[in-house]
Amino acid sequence: MRSCWIFAYLITLSYCLAQTDSPPKVLPDARIVRLTLDTQSVTVLHLRPGYISSVRLPEDVSSVVLGNPGTFKAEHSEAEPRLVFLKPITASPAETNALITTRTGREISLHLVSVGSSDRTGAVDFVLQYDLPHTLLLGNSQSSFVIGPTKSLAPEPLPSTVGGNAPATRIQEPIRPQRDPNPHWQGKLLQVAVGRVTEKDQQMTVEFSVLNASSKTIELLPPQIQLASRSNDKHKKTVKADPVPIKDYTITIRRLPPGATADGVVVFDRPSFKESREQMLLQVAQAEGVDQPVLVPVAFVAPDGEAR
Repeated sequence: MRSCWIFAYLITLSYCLAQTDSPPKVLPDARIVRLTLDTQSVTVLHLRPGYISSVRLPEDVSSVVLGNPGTFKAEHSEAEPRLVFLKPITASPAETNALITTRTGREISLHLVSVGSSDRTGAVDFVLQYDLPHTLLLGNSQSSFVIGPTKSLAPEPLPSTVGGNAPATRIQEPIRPQRDPNPHWQGKLLQVAVGRVTEKDQQMTVEFSVLNASSKTIELLPPQIQLASRSNDKHKKTVKADPVPIKDYTITIRRLPPGATADGVVVFDRPSFKESREQMLLQVAQAEGVDQPVLVPVAFVAPDGEAR
């Protein structure tokens, strides 16, 4: 009987020693990352098997494409139109790229990296949230990311360098919106007309007007410029749109009552070239209809007499 007690004691002691010697469980360095949306850069997203990471966009997502769907999985639901979920589906280390396209034509590039299940160190990006870039002209503290009240685009003192390397650029003269006396309106409830287009050293200045033809007050979003190519079928649908970075803009009013008109100016560097089927477009949308913008053609080269 005594030998049985000794045997049981040795088993219990061995179990306790084994539990003491086992290394503690290593938890991932969970991170929540918030970035300004930049379609000209690639974001590295650190993933790990057994965990799912979410990417939140400021606009509705239209498509998600993976470079290697055999090592990673992407999920997107219409119930959450601005969320994309990503996770590795292999325990081995893996890398690939992902391309997310929004309904307004923005393209977000990601570099997905998974160190595999054997490496328990390092960071894991649980959440990646993108914010729309803010214009240089913001409204008061009560304004959101939409256009603020009328402001001049006169130059202001800026540091001599940005990030310590590149020289700072800034519009060199004040620009004030001017209304076209004979606007050619395009659109239905939200109507847009392009006015004078000028150019200096490939820097384009486009004047435009916006008319609220609906029966309710609307709130305008920042204007955008895009290069869009259209299909060859009879419907001429847009098949691809690349955003053109905007340097600055101004507008006379961001909230338009029914029948009201706003005048604006947008400034950007024109691309050096385009394909024959591509067209440069001014895009204007309202806050509650970002997926239904008004697209108005803009001359790729300023008309004769408008270049400066």
